[in-house]
Amino acid sequence: MSAQSAAQPAAERPARGPFDVWAPRCDRVRLSLAEDVVDMVPADGGWWTPASVPAGVPDGTSYGFLLGEDTTVLPDPRSRRQPGGVHERSATFDAGAHTWNDSGWTGRQLAGATIYELHVGTFSPAGTFDGVVERLDHLVSLGVGFVELMPVNAFNGVHNWGYDGVLWSAVHEPYGGPAGYQRLVDACHRAGIGVIQDVVYNHLGPSGNYLPRFGPYLKQGRNTWGDLVNLDGEGAAEVRRYILDSVLMWLRDYHVDGLRLDAVHALHDDSDLHLLEELAIEVQALSAHLNRPLTLIAESDLNDTRLVTPREAGGYGLDAQWSDDFHHGVHVALTGETTGYYADFEPLGALGKVLDCGFFHDGTFSSFRDAPHGRPVDTERMPAWRLVVCAQNHDQIGNRARGDRTAEHLSTEQLLCGALLTLGSPFTPMLFQGEEWAASTPFAFFTSHPEPELATATAEGRLAEFERMGWDPDEVLDPQDPATFAASRLRWEEAETGEHARVLAGYRRLAQLRRTCPELTDPSFGSATVDEDARRLTLERGALAIHVNLGTEPWQVAATEVLFSTGPEPAQSSAPGGAVVVPGGNGVLVRR
Repeated sequence: MSAQSAAQPAAERPARGPFDVWAPRCDRVRLSLAEDVVDMVPADGGWWTPASVPAGVPDGTSYGFLLGEDTTVLPDPRSRRQPGGVHERSATFDAGAHTWNDSGWTGRQLAGATIYELHVGTFSPAGTFDGVVERLDHLVSLGVGFVELMPVNAFNGVHNWGYDGVLWSAVHEPYGGPAGYQRLVDACHRAGIGVIQDVVYNHLGPSGNYLPRFGPYLKQGRNTWGDLVNLDGEGAAEVRRYILDSVLMWLRDYHVDGLRLDAVHALHDDSDLHLLEELAIEVQALSAHLNRPLTLIAESDLNDTRLVTPREAGGYGLDAQWSDDFHHGVHVALTGETTGYYADFEPLGALGKVLDCGFFHDGTFSSFRDAPHGRPVDTERMPAWRLVVCAQNHDQIGNRARGDRTAEHLSTEQLLCGALLTLGSPFTPMLFQGEEWAASTPFAFFTSHPEPELATATAEGRLAEFERMGWDPDEVLDPQDPATFAASRLRWEEAETGEHARVLAGYRRLAQLRRTCPELTDPSFGSATVDEDARRLTLERGALAIHVNLGTEPWQVAATEVLFSTGPEPAQSSAPGGAVVVPGGNGVLVRR
């Protein structure tokens, strides 16, 4: 591995002061600390250190850097807190000041757990970390093992999904800042829930990105969302260390239990040691030191399980990855939508293959990509829990024209069929906020860019993005309209009423079954059979079986006990050996 592409292990790095900064592109750097300006002197490798710093700088002191002769104070690239937003001065934050109350928390392994994805700004009426704390009892009732927070690092504006942040180690102030974040993690652990933080290291947002002023954080080339991060060029060792230190910060200083790594296929890295493998090495070392499980989950568009293959077997050594094919198979089976990337999933057999093989596209031709896609999963050796699956998530809802959920289009029975397939599959299930009670609120794509030109570009980009999916341009919501954000907030008052309550009861029953039936957390891949003409699917889970009847005619299946039904209790048949009749549009979980 070249010296430029390998990040220096943290244990071997020189000790850095709290106001040191890497700025190899600058010939002069000054520290602006409260009302004072302090000259900085160059150190090794492009680093700068203050000539002198007063002792005992109070927590919350504002600071930033003056580069060259510029009089504009820039935020610290390694900032922990941005009280005034991403364009303003940073503030010191003492991560050790919080008194933790989670000493009894020993962590949680991903295998057998259920993940619950949420967006802090829309999950509760308050839209804050403390607002999430108030709803933890609800998550406990669902058997949630981990909450997965959409990105909370600093971004410009107030309302945003968080994927165009610019300061990867600063916690968004309107959510409650870093102190509020610590309170949330602490409360989750006391409730027996782990925390997975969604992080974005594949690009930087368009507003507030001052990193190129300091050093070569970016390189030539672009991915879907912006300029490429410099992982393998001149100066890449410090850029990689910047990412690695951010990763370790979440896990160490905030007691986070795992990270969801956004769109890792957009990380362009030709180094001998890929950044993802290096992440796995350092996180495993920290896990050993902390003596608790730490989990890395990749979002990848590649359908390639090299990401989660152990390093000793030639993989990168991450713990799990998303399987979008599961979502597509379930979505098409229940809704019948076949536009865009849904087209290849029209046969019910596509969902059957995902249940058997992990991916549908495992080297098969993808009509959306107009090329073969994916690689086969070694189902004999890989545990199925390494694939994280869902019937709904922020992307698949929010990237629709209106952000409409499937609850708007499906019956209660069909929604519970989706829950049965997700929570009854051999994979790691993930729920999306409000899914569990068929929330009537959409989850739209929303932004609050202060810059008019950026707001216009975002809106126009959404229209262009939807062309391939065939959406009506007139239905595409304006992400800058405050009403788009407001409409996406959950309405908690509806959760215990009418059909919402019935759906919620179904999710809670399935959560209970996952804890009491070992077959439902068995990591062996399932055995699915499909009747394409009758639109029927069976998934065998040891002594249990899931039967989903998406056709119109009643279906008689063998059963000695019905553990779960999406509708009224199925009618018992007089057939010998025990059987039940599953009406069209329904599903059951039975003991055979």
